[in-house]
Amino acid sequence: MPKSLFEDIVFTLMMVFVMVYAMICYNISLATGGMSNQVFLMAFHELVIMGPIAFVIEFLFAGRAAKGLAFRFVNPQTDRPIVLILAISSMTVCVMCPLMSLAATLLFKHAGKEIIAVWIQTTVKNFPMAFFWQIFFAGPLVRKIFGLIFNSKKSAESAKEKAVA
Repeated sequence: MPKSLFEDIVFTLMMVFVMVYAMICYNISLATGGMSNQVFLMAFHELVIMGPIAFVIEFLFAGRAAKGLAFRFVNPQTDRPIVLILAISSMTVCVMCPLMSLAATLLFKHAGKEIIAVWIQTTVKNFPMAFFWQIFFAGPLVRKIFGLIFNSKKSAESAKEKAVA
């Protein structure tokens, strides 16, 4: 897990890319009636819009809110790390999914006066995918890559310190 502001920014950028890209592909597939190779390319056009929105929401608000919600029912001092990770990840989806669904509704759905209904419908369609993608794929993948990047960096720094001493 991130230990500094820089690591937090990198982790958030990685998670935003993996989550937002997958969710955009999912929503385009729903809108077009199925998955195709073209969906992967089409998703990049929306990613340049939705990625920065997700980063700002996550970094400035949702990350803290998710931890606050998670720590209402888990204890960072006594619970196992996997329990903390699952609680924070679950609460992140609970906060981010409605907010990102609202952004998508406003930007892409052309809901007009039905904005509330379309937003709720979009959230309901997105939530299961966002939850399972986060818990089983995006979360483990990003934590693994993040760990490889920053643990190897820390190992190299430790080796330098030992060599100097």
